[in-house]
Amino acid sequence: MALSGDLWAELPAERRIFCSVLLFSWAVYLWEAFLAHRQRRVYRTTTHVPQELGQIMDSETFEKSRLYQLDKSTFSFWSGLYSEVEGTMILLCGGIPFLWKLSGQISGRAGFGPEYEIVQSLVFLLLATLFSAVTGLPWSLYNTFVIEEKHGFNQQTLGFFFKDAIKKFVVTQCILLPVTSLLLYIIKIGGDYFFIYAWLFTLVVSLVLVTIYADYIAPLFDKFIPLPEGELKQQIETMAKSIDFPLTKVYVVEGSKRSSHSNAYFYGFFKNKRIVLFDTLLEEYSALNKEPAEGEDGENEETKSKTKMNSFLCFFLFAVLIGQKELFAAFGFYDTQPTLIGLMIIFQFIFSPYNEVLSFCLTVLSRRFEFQADAFAKELGKAKDLYSALIKLNKDNLGFPVSDWIFSMWHYSHPPLLERLQALKDAKQE
Repeated sequence: MALSGDLWAELPAERRIFCSVLLFSWAVYLWEAFLAHRQRRVYRTTTHVPQELGQIMDSETFEKSRLYQLDKSTFSFWSGLYSEVEGTMILLCGGIPFLWKLSGQISGRAGFGPEYEIVQSLVFLLLATLFSAVTGLPWSLYNTFVIEEKHGFNQQTLGFFFKDAIKKFVVTQCILLPVTSLLLYIIKIGGDYFFIYAWLFTLVVSLVLVTIYADYIAPLFDKFIPLPEGELKQQIETMAKSIDFPLTKVYVVEGSKRSSHSNAYFYGFFKNKRIVLFDTLLEEYSALNKEPAEGEDGENEETKSKTKMNSFLCFFLFAVLIGQKELFAAFGFYDTQPTLIGLMIIFQFIFSPYNEVLSFCLTVLSRRFEFQADAFAKELGKAKDLYSALIKLNKDNLGFPVSDWIFSMWHYSHPPLLERLQALKDAKQE
């Protein structure tokens, strides 16, 4: 051990940084693989409906959900392994400095020399996202047209899939490239306190995107229409008014052209909240089953506050670390320290341990909020309705109701079905 420690200490700082990043990445992957293995074992061995679900879930649905989740888990294992190997090879083979050099050559041919770092950064970002889209395409195709198709969820044609993928890529670039160029410019001219201006800029961009998403971005991919007048809309508006929820609009999104999965969500800020219902939800559910979703709070001010403070902390630490040349040298940048590469190295690699811990904490916090939302539904006298709705949603989406406790603790932002039903059971009986 002492010899190993001495050898480690003798390595240059940039080599220690690089090896640490690589080792931590594989440690996280192996941890995730271990958790997935535990959950797959649950899928394989739990072949009969648990006694506590005997009255609410039939054997056929249980078996369908078991096989669906088993297929998804196996797919996730192989896609995750590929992703980890690909990322490792990119680092070991100098893929990042190679792509940066290629970006400089392309921008140079267009008349932009090395002094136009932001232009080169945008070319680099375009090439990197294009590479990611191309390498991820086979996995996406298999997931959609093999797994989802096999289990009866896929509604897409091959033509629709590719048209949608191209549209997503173009829209992403139209947002990502201008935002990135402005962020890099702010960092360049911001002086010693650039991290404050960068944080404020990203905060404003996030608020704007959330505000305009359903009205201007999402309709580029799916058809949104106002929920027609009728009993359902009246009940939603009445419920919102009774709990002082500032509802302004209720939309129906045409999700059925992609998948038969059902869902609902709300978005907005302050006094401008909107609810979006998937058309598959309206087709499958009676008024009784649809009603309880209104009592669940999809976002929480405490979560928003934590996220804002986290982004500020990250930009502050970025300002502290960006001057460390060893960080750039560790990834093959010995002569230049491009700002975009610094953002990538620090946010994606150096912050990895912090991001893992933060992700777990936010998962725990999210589960707490879900239980609070269920308790709120109980206070409104909706425990019985929510109980039946959770069961119906789980059945229609082929959710498997049995989970390994470590896997669910680490991954599930929503509590497992059995835990939620147990929490509602007493109130339902009352």
